[in-house]
Amino acid sequence: MRTTIVIGLFGLLLTNCSMAQKAEKEAVRKTIIAFAQAGDNNDVGKLTELLDENYRVVMNRLFGSKEVAIVPRSVYLDKIRSKEWGGDERKTDIQMITINGTTAQALVTMKGKKSTFVSLLTLVKGLADQWKLVSDVPMIQ
Repeated sequence: MRTTIVIGLFGLLLTNCSMAQKAEKEAVRKTIIAFAQAGDNNDVGKLTELLDENYRVVMNRLFGSKEVAIVPRSVYLDKIRSKEWGGDERKTDIQMITINGTTAQALVTMKGKKSTFVSLLTLVKGLADQWKLVSDVPMIQ
């Protein structure tokens, strides 16, 4: 009888953990979709909400460079504001989301009319339980 109760409680615990994990992945997914749409619409206000203060784009040998370039949040937002970046209609495909406590990583393809990016996005969960992007490591296809 005790064994049955213990197995039942263990099963209930696993079910609850699985449901919580699904909810977190959905929250991360929604944040990524909102990020892509805000970039497509050059919506600096929305991006300001979605990007952690430490956000950066890590560009490894992009656009003909032979080096790694780091674009901080302020420069990224300026490029969106000036419409140098963004303003495309992209289809966002999230291939994978991995959550490790209050950090998440996602493999995302954003295919637009201008270009296709495959990015590794890192998100952090803040004190208000809101997921925010902290880094984007894109590659152009």
